Amino acid sequence: MVETGTPALNRSRETRAATQSGYLMLFIWLLLLGVAAWAGITNANAEYMVAWKWIVVVASAIVGLLILCGFYLINPNEAAAIQLFGAYKGTDREEGLRWVLPWLTRKKIAVRANNVISDKIKVNDLRGNPIEMAAQVVWRVTDTAQALFDVDDYKEFVMAQIEAAVRSIGSRYPYDDIEHQEVTLRGNHDEVGVELRKALIERLSVAGITVDECGLTHLAYAQEIAGAMLRRQQAEAVIAARKKLVEGAVTMVEMALQHLSEKNVVDLDDERKAAMVSNLMVVLCGERDTQPVVNTGSLY
Repeated sequence: MVETGTPALNRSRETRAATQSGYLMLFIWLLLLGVAAWAGITNANAEYMVAWKWIVVVASAIVGLLILCGFYLINPNEAAAIQLFGAYKGTDREEGLRWVLPWLTRKKIAVRANNVISDKIKVNDLRGNPIEMAAQVVWRVTDTAQALFDVDDYKEFVMAQIEAAVRSIGSRYPYDDIEHQEVTLRGNHDEVGVELRKALIERLSVAGITVDECGLTHLAYAQEIAGAMLRRQQAEAVIAARKKLVEGAVTMVEMALQHLSEKNVVDLDDERKAAMVSNLMVVLCGERDTQPVVNTGSLY
């Protein structure tokens, strides 16, 4: 059994087209127009018509018409792909009035920067939570031959690849990490933007397109879990705050006991130390103001 492989894409490459300045050809056309006018007028006013002058008029008209069919304009940051009966013959990037042989076709393409904001799409992050994402991408065409001939519609191709790249990046990272130990979509915009740009450049290279800038413009939990995740974030924030509070209180208690012992202010046994630690922890960790109880008797 013989296996047949899928034929590879015939990659195009932009080359410089052999075109002419339109101003030179415009001068030649005006010269032909003057010659034809002179031949026609002098022949019409002459007593005897000269056949070769009429030949000059006809030849000048034919050549002038061919020259007129070859004119085209290129605006700044615009290019024209030149084709001969479907075959690519190069790209003209010189702006202004240009001219090419009239049987060559011209297909214009803009090479300006394009700014695109993608639609909001639903993605599952690294932990499986459904989130909504949207991205802003600045892209431009760098290889006109690839953009025109290697993909069917390069603008639709860009939009499809942006959506695919956003889905890929969204599933690669978690939405958030309360412990700040992982790269997250919400907390590491720069890192995520770099990864997204790298993925887009790789995906769009087949179409001769590069990405100058990109980043996330929308990032949120999906509506069906937004309420639950908000409560979870609040709970995680409270736990984190309590953890910091307890760590600080323990440090302060240790410092108090150490200073009392070093300066011999008071000599406490284990039971009194435990009572003092309990009272200090209540004072330091309590949410409400404590009411002190003054002991007017002896220490014991």
